[in-house]
Amino acid sequence: MMRKKWLVKDAPNPLDVSRLKEEMNVSEIVAHMLIQRGIKDFNSAKTFFRGNLDEMHDPFLMKNMQAAVDRLQQALEEGEKILVYGDYDVDGTTAVSMFYGYLSDHTEAIDYYIPDRYEEGYGLSIQGVDFAIENGFGLIVTLDCGIKAIDPIQKAKENGIDVIVCDHHTPGESLPQAIILDPKQEGCEYPYKELSGCGVGFKLLSGLIDKLGFEKAKLYDYLDLLAISIGADIVPVTEENRLLAQYGLQVLNKETRPGLDIMLKLAKKEKPLTLTDVVFSIAPRINAAGRLGDAKQAVDLLIGTDQDKIRKLAKSIHNDNDERRRIDKLITDEALMMIADDPEHKSKVTNLVYKKGWHKGVVGIVASRLIEKHYRPTIVLTQPEEGGEWTGSARSISGVNIYDVLEDCEHLLERYGGHFYAAGMSLKTENLEEFSTCFDDAVRRRIDSESLIPEQILEKEISFESIFNQGESIHEVPRLKRILKQFEPHGPGNMKPVFLTRNVFAKNTKLLKGEHVKMQLIEPGHDKPIDAIAFSFPEAHEMANRGAIDVVYTLEENQFRGRTTLQLNIKDLRPTAVAETVD
Repeated sequence: MMRKKWLVKDAPNPLDVSRLKEEMNVSEIVAHMLIQRGIKDFNSAKTFFRGNLDEMHDPFLMKNMQAAVDRLQQALEEGEKILVYGDYDVDGTTAVSMFYGYLSDHTEAIDYYIPDRYEEGYGLSIQGVDFAIENGFGLIVTLDCGIKAIDPIQKAKENGIDVIVCDHHTPGESLPQAIILDPKQEGCEYPYKELSGCGVGFKLLSGLIDKLGFEKAKLYDYLDLLAISIGADIVPVTEENRLLAQYGLQVLNKETRPGLDIMLKLAKKEKPLTLTDVVFSIAPRINAAGRLGDAKQAVDLLIGTDQDKIRKLAKSIHNDNDERRRIDKLITDEALMMIADDPEHKSKVTNLVYKKGWHKGVVGIVASRLIEKHYRPTIVLTQPEEGGEWTGSARSISGVNIYDVLEDCEHLLERYGGHFYAAGMSLKTENLEEFSTCFDDAVRRRIDSESLIPEQILEKEISFESIFNQGESIHEVPRLKRILKQFEPHGPGNMKPVFLTRNVFAKNTKLLKGEHVKMQLIEPGHDKPIDAIAFSFPEAHEMANRGAIDVVYTLEENQFRGRTTLQLNIKDLRPTAVAETVD
């Protein structure tokens, strides 16, 4: 396992902790964690744990919302044909499913379009605009894309088609001639800037409902799709996103869509689902439709009701995902070999690999895999066998905004776009070598050598004894864990709490399947050995038996033979040492 920096968050003011502890009747650990999340009184805690959808921000605070709602209302009232256009990833396909699904109850003059990843690429394409022109659409609504589609939108406008852009990506210097909804655009006073693309589309529908006086319950039935978009797109799970994800997971678990239900059964995934389950079980399968097949299948699956049809779609997408995993492993292994054979790699602060013929649909996944082995900002590029532009994906590490890095090299790129941690780009062969140098130089200006050591952020140092209230048995789930479950959903900005306990000893260590280590941990002075497991960490077997260790872990539940008990999920361990501190 890669060496990590353990960084313990700064402790909040003890007086604030003590006050909240008494007011909430919770443990010192829970009060400590709430204050770290900006929750300092009963009312803010109530919002955090029991938020209400009525507390969401007014959609009309978003710049251009009134114009967008008016234009959409006009199209509905006049029976004008509306084309719902979304990106081929999870955010885009869930947004299209939500938007099309809801509006199709109010008009038959509506269709949707998902671009082909390979023929059209990311964003609003010229081919998509041509489709709208040829089929008499008067309005295009883009979801999770469009903010940089200056030429396609200009063509649409020249042919009498209006465009509403619902996007959440960082705008460029020039904006398309459209009605733009994007909380990140200059002059937008919408209070929360981190909505997913599906979230921006949800806000447009909310504004339309507010103006027309429709019931919101029908729209809230689509919150499961919004929760999936939030998890899959790795946007912050804070404030409004967290509220939407909370309610969306309730819908997902209680009223699971037929297509998703079949998909989950094929994946052998049981409910209740968490946002983490969305990220690792649902999102890859929805994405697989666009990576290896037709992303329209994902929309058909998400909104479909015909059992025979959605069963075939779910099976097809499941098979695509299996094939995606096979290709992903092959390319990852090849890319890792390239890095190992590169004599200059050690002097670089980035990973950049490329090869003609690599499958375009998995390069983003491969980039993430490479970071797991070589913790550096990473780009993986591919080119069609017949030649043409190189296209690829970038993934980044803590503290490095990959979008800003690409801005430094934009003179060498044909196109680019993305977020802080993920981006896509294309470039010509003659610029490849210079781009590789520019990319490394741009990252080097932003980091130091310490930045290339991955961080493990620790919530708090605690003792095993503090996990249990007085009288609680080791054979039951402690109240602390039950409360921590209410901190979900987890994601960026609200990660699952990771704790540190020092100077403990392991016994009964067992190596399972050659890579997982099961053990019991004992803290001197505490007579309750706690079950623990370290997944994909075979080195932990020998390390745990050397003597006293410091261990970092999450609190989990383990179900076995009808009993549920506490189990520590070990993230890292080392001989007893001192951890650093982080703000």
